[in-house]
Amino acid sequence: MSVLRPREAIEEIEASTLAPYAQRSAAGRGRLHPQDAHHWRTEYQRDVSRIIHSAAFRRLEYKTQVFLNGTGDHYRTRLTHTMEVASISRTLARALGLNEDLAEAVALAHDLGHSPFGHSGEETLDRLLKDHGGFDHNDQSLRVVTLLESPYDEFDGLNLTFEVLEGVQKHASERSAPGIGSYACASLEGQIADLADEIAYYSHDLQDGLEAGLILAGSLHQVELCAMLAAEHGLDLDTAEARSTRHNLARILSNRLIHGVLTESAGRIAASGVQSADDVRRHPDLLIGYSPSLEEQTKELRSFLYANLYFHPQVAGANQRACDMMAAVFGAYLQDPRRIGREATRRVPNCGLYRAAGDYIAGMTDRYLLREHGRIFSHA
Repeated sequence: MSVLRPREAIEEIEASTLAPYAQRSAAGRGRLHPQDAHHWRTEYQRDVSRIIHSAAFRRLEYKTQVFLNGTGDHYRTRLTHTMEVASISRTLARALGLNEDLAEAVALAHDLGHSPFGHSGEETLDRLLKDHGGFDHNDQSLRVVTLLESPYDEFDGLNLTFEVLEGVQKHASERSAPGIGSYACASLEGQIADLADEIAYYSHDLQDGLEAGLILAGSLHQVELCAMLAAEHGLDLDTAEARSTRHNLARILSNRLIHGVLTESAGRIAASGVQSADDVRRHPDLLIGYSPSLEEQTKELRSFLYANLYFHPQVAGANQRACDMMAAVFGAYLQDPRRIGREATRRVPNCGLYRAAGDYIAGMTDRYLLREHGRIFSHA
């Protein structure tokens, strides 16, 4: 007897184990370009594979999360952040009886459009493109998976399922991926990936900031959530300099946020009365979220991270110097469009030089852009 499970058997397991409001692969809306089903993988499993095999995904290894790539071997990169988001997404989805593969696929794709140099790079590209549609990494992630990544001869893009595109869309505009449709909310799996992103950077960016010495543990007394968790678990913030203590604080914070999301979301789902994935889409409110009190605590933590880490002179200064180089490279491309490469040049008639140059720069790693700046201006 064969131990290989055909796709139909896996879909039957989905139907018998997932909650009624979960998104089942067999009940999905398919793909923009129809393709035959795989013999032993569901559609969302195929999407996971398409994403992790893409060039855009591999480049995340050399893109900034907080600290410029190459600053230190142990700091998060955009790739390790993405992997942490995917792990948290699967945890939340499993606990709520949702489709883990869909949640993972959305999480893995959510930052594919992020520019070099983190949020500073995104702000720089948005300024450079302000008269040409601007730049937003959510928009760009959709642009990557629907147009810029082109491993197939028959069409552009990765041809992901509509449910993954819907989850990645989040706050992106219709121009980025026409035809996805417009709903009040995405699937619960898509909502999960959005919250998992926050949980990952709240806890792990904080850990990196502590590791770098830019955030002093004693300063966390002013952050209600951190101070409360430290007291509950016996962590002395005034002497919390040991690596294990910094790791424990990040772990405890992550666990509390995950637990809070699960408790609040389970209550919202039960109260909503939704009985299908489409009920979720039609519901006027998000069903995955924090309680009001935890929401306020996370807002305070977010403000603390912006003030003490993301805008710290050592971080902001290094990022600004890199972003100045980005702006110079962008200007050089406008002056001589031949520099932007064959694929980007091919798109100029359809999207214009500014957008094509923006696409090209957004796809670069930190180190490639720095090398490109050196190549262009080394003899200036």
